[in-house]
Amino acid sequence: MESLFDAINVRELLSAQDLSDPTSPLSAPDLRLLIQRLESQSLQIRSQVQSYLVSHHDDFARLFSLCNDAVSQTHEVSDDVAAILRLLSDRPIDAEVREVVSEMKAKKEELKVKKELLGLVGTVVALNHRLESVKEALRSGRFKFAAQGLKELKVALRIGDEEDKEPLVYGLLRKEWSQCFEEIQEVLVKYMEKAVRFDGDLNQVEVKYHLEVDNVNGIQLQTVLEAMDVVGILEYGLAKVADMMIKYVITPFVNHGRPVSFLEELHQESAVLKIVSSPDVKFEYLDGEFLYSGIVLFIKFIYRTICLQKSSWMRCFGRLTWPRISELIISSFLSKVVPTDASKLPDFQKIIIRTFEFEAALKEFMYISSSDDNDNRLSNFAENVEVHFALKKKTEILAKARNLLLECDFSIPQEYTRDGSIWKNDETSVQSSSHVVDLLFLSERCLVSKAAKQLMGLIHQTLQYTRAILQNGEEITQDVTLYKVGA
Repeated sequence: MESLFDAINVRELLSAQDLSDPTSPLSAPDLRLLIQRLESQSLQIRSQVQSYLVSHHDDFARLFSLCNDAVSQTHEVSDDVAAILRLLSDRPIDAEVREVVSEMKAKKEELKVKKELLGLVGTVVALNHRLESVKEALRSGRFKFAAQGLKELKVALRIGDEEDKEPLVYGLLRKEWSQCFEEIQEVLVKYMEKAVRFDGDLNQVEVKYHLEVDNVNGIQLQTVLEAMDVVGILEYGLAKVADMMIKYVITPFVNHGRPVSFLEELHQESAVLKIVSSPDVKFEYLDGEFLYSGIVLFIKFIYRTICLQKSSWMRCFGRLTWPRISELIISSFLSKVVPTDASKLPDFQKIIIRTFEFEAALKEFMYISSSDDNDNRLSNFAENVEVHFALKKKTEILAKARNLLLECDFSIPQEYTRDGSIWKNDETSVQSSSHVVDLLFLSERCLVSKAAKQLMGLIHQTLQYTRAILQNGEEITQDVTLYKVGA
C-alpha cells in the first residue's frame, strides 16, 4: 500500500510545457486530460486496494473481531465501574468492611472467654471431685491417700499464695480444703493419742501398732505417721507425745527422788517401756554413766517403736524434746557435779568423755544432728567446766566478801594503837600480832583490822584458785582433744 501511495504524483499527469510556469493557468484541454488521467489513476488505485483487501481478508477479519471484543469489554468495565460508583454512593464499602472486622474480633474474644470459662469450670469440677475423694478417703481410713490428695490440692489451690483478682469459687474451694485439713489433723492426732499412752498405774509407756478410732479399725501406726508427714503436721502430731515423754518419763528419771531404770518389752502388736524404781535411796549418778545409758535406752525405744527407724521422723522428735532434755540434764546433773575445788577439776574429765560418748550415741539414732554444733549442748557445757567452776567460785567469794563487809568491824582495837596499853607495855607483842601485816611494795609493816585481813586472805585464795583453773583447764583441754582425735 505504501508503494501505491508513493506512485501518485499529480505533476506527472500534466504535460511537460504546462509545468514550466507555475503562474500560468491550465487550459481546458489540460484540465480534461488531468481529469481523465485522475479517473484512470483512481480506478487503478481502487483495483489495487480491492485486491489488497481480498488478499488480506483474514487479517482484517481478525482485526475487526479484536476491536469488537475490546469495545465489548470496555462496555463491561464501564458497567462495573458504574455499579461500584453506585455502591459507594449508597453505602461506603470501607465502613462495611470495618464493621465486619469488628464483628469478627468480638466473636473471637467471646470464643476465647467461653473457652477460658469452660476450662475454669472443668478445673473447678476436677478440684471439687478431688476434695470429695479426699473426704471419702478420710472417712474410710485411707489416710495416706487423703494426705497425698490434700498436698496436691494445696499446690493446685495456691494455699498461702492467694490473689485479689481470682474467681470467687477458688475462695470456696480453699475453705473446703481448710476444713479437710483441720479434719484430717484432728483425726490423725486422735490416732497418735491412741497409739502412744502412759499408764500411771503401771508406770509404763505403751505403743500400739494397730489402732481403732470411731469404728475405723486396722489402721497402722506407720500409716498415721506417713500421713502426718505428707500433710506437714508431723511435728504437731508428735508434740503431745513429746510432752508426755518429758513429763512422765524423762523428768522423773533425771530429777530422781529415787533412782529409776527402764525395761522394754517388744511384742508383735505393741511395745512397752516400763519405768522401774530402784530400792537404793542413796544412789547417785556419779560420773553420769547410769543417767546417760538410761536416756540412750529411752531414745532407742523411741527410735524403734514410735519413729520406726526413720531418720526424718527421729529428727523431728529430737527437735521437740532435746532442748528440754539437755537443759534438764545440765540443771539437774552437770551443773551440780562441777567441782568446787580446783584440785578436783581433772576428775571432771571422765564426765566430759561420758558426755561426748552420750551425744555420739544420740547421733547414731539421728536424734540430734551430726553437723549442727548447737545440738552439742551437753559437751559444750562440759568442755567449759573451768568457766562454770569460776562462776561457782565467783558466787561463793562474793557471798563471803559480802558477809565480811556486813558483819565484821573494820576498826582497829584501841589497845593496839600507839596510845593503847599493849603498844606501851610490849611493842614486840604488837609486832607479832595478827593485826600487823607486811606491805607488798614497801619494807614496812602496818596495823589492819580483822575484817580487812580476812578480805585479803579471800583475795589471796581467789588468786590461787585462778592459777589452779588455768593449769587444770589446759590439761583437760588437751585430754579432750586427744579423745576427739581418737574417736
